[in-house]
Amino acid sequence: MSAGWLQVLKPLSPRARRVLGALSFVLPVLLWCIVSYVPGVWHPQVLITKPGSVEYLEPGMRMDREDFDNEVADARESDKPAPEGMPANPIYLPAPHEVAMALYTAFTTPPVSQDGQWLHQSLWHSIQIILWGFVISSAIGVPLGVLCGTYSTVARLNEPFIEFFRYLPAPAFGALAVAILGIYDGPKITIIVIGTLFQQVLIIANTTRKLDVALVEAALTLGTKSAKLLSRVVVPGILPDLYRDQRILLGWAWTYLIVAELIGTTSGITWFITLQARYQHFANVYAAIIIIGIIGVGTDMTLALIGRKLFPWDRTLDKSS
Repeated sequence: MSAGWLQVLKPLSPRARRVLGALSFVLPVLLWCIVSYVPGVWHPQVLITKPGSVEYLEPGMRMDREDFDNEVADARESDKPAPEGMPANPIYLPAPHEVAMALYTAFTTPPVSQDGQWLHQSLWHSIQIILWGFVISSAIGVPLGVLCGTYSTVARLNEPFIEFFRYLPAPAFGALAVAILGIYDGPKITIIVIGTLFQQVLIIANTTRKLDVALVEAALTLGTKSAKLLSRVVVPGILPDLYRDQRILLGWAWTYLIVAELIGTTSGITWFITLQARYQHFANVYAAIIIIGIIGVGTDMTLALIGRKLFPWDRTLDKSS
């Protein structure tokens, strides 16, 4: 690697960014391929191809290598046909090509149960939960965070309680949310709101406090009324950083989604994953998880691109995307 890529606090060249960005995905996939396809690496099980004289074995069954070796030895001692098989990993670790196929077939294969949903239906339902939860959280958290960062009185009145509340795990309110709001989408949205709101207030308050005080003093010197400082100076001054904070917090909302959808759910991407795991369709499980990541990264990259258009003067947006 070029020494120029390791300079302290120096931005990378466009070529270095592209190469390292590609490697961040290629290297994990390469490791996955090695574990899946190279026989001498791990492969603690055997995939049965011919059961031989062992009655309980069937083609396609997996068993531990030690048990397979014992069955082979017993068959040979008894002068009977020995079972045959090929090295394999456990069923919960499908090979990359199997997951790649599942990424397509998951959208074209009907649900495995009558109460199941298609993958695209599950994804769309979860996206709606995310959007509603994050919109409600932002509608409360952004104004309150700006006020706390601007006025010490508001901060002292709210932040001690918020600091206390943010340490309470959001899933702990699941039973209470179900009792109040029922078993449908209300509790899920509530968990996302609880999980992001209090963190959001503190982060935005801290961002607001980083505003250059000279800007406020200059505005007051020019005759700006105190009531207009928020709309004319504070909010415009923190807008690029506020936008970046929201991008990060949206990722937190996705994290809380999986926990939220475990509460009395029969829909959403978590339900889809649960059903696929129940029927041991682990390739579909990996496919659904990968799709969540693709949607998350795609959303963040889109928001980063929009941010560069909205705030062309802010170079930190380039560094963070």
